[in-house]
Amino acid sequence: EKAVNLKKDLAEMQEWMTQAEEEYLEKDFEYKSPEELENAVEEMKRAKEDVLQKEVRVKILKDNIKMLATKVPSSGQDLATELNVVLENYQLLCNRIRGKCHTLEEVWSCWIELLQYLDLETAWLNNLEERVQMTGNLPDKLDAVNDALESLESVLRHPADNRTQIRELGQTLIDGGILDDIISEKLEAFNARYEELSHLAVSRQIALEQQLQTMRETDHMLQVLQESLGDLDRQLTSYLTDRIDAFQMPQEAQ
Repeated sequence: EKAVNLKKDLAEMQEWMTQAEEEYLEKDFEYKSPEELENAVEEMKRAKEDVLQKEVRVKILKDNIKMLATKVPSSGQDLATELNVVLENYQLLCNRIRGKCHTLEEVWSCWIELLQYLDLETAWLNNLEERVQMTGNLPDKLDAVNDALESLESVLRHPADNRTQIRELGQTLIDGGILDDIISEKLEAFNARYEELSHLAVSRQIALEQQLQTMRETDHMLQVLQESLGDLDRQLTSYLTDRIDAFQMPQEAQ
């Protein structure tokens, strides 16, 4: 009777494993929204826990069959053969579910990381847009233009590492058919804004550099002219002081 019960337990265990495989491993999942992906991750975590909890039952079956084999070798030998099949299938099921759970957790982590990088770069784009707008109505002063140019250039020196991560993470998920529509839309919007603002910022940078150069040249010319007028003023003053008649002066002084 004990052998019959153990045989029944082995059959039930095998049936449960077949159902678990069909439910957790053979379903064709499509992750088109973050909610679907998150639900799938949670489901696989529960599946892993469920499968691992059966380890106690498997161990009890194994011990009972070994005990029976010592008392009734013939019955125990037959059950030991069936047990080995069940143990092998159980180990395979555990490994496959662990693997799928790990994969889904990695995919979810990849998605969260992508969102974080997008948030960082969006904040940078907002800052860049603000700096560009600040250069629109500058006072016509050398210091103001120079400060605006330096401020804009400091933002433009932003490293490209984050954008590289965004591109690679997004492509990895899209290639796997995971959240591909949502990610494509996000990346398209981000890249379009990045290209537009970058082009605008660089154009504004060039304009400020040209404006600054013109102002410096004008400032230099005014300085030279001022020095020249100062020299002439001092020379004319000396002529007046010495009471020199205008017709005795050089032609340029007259």
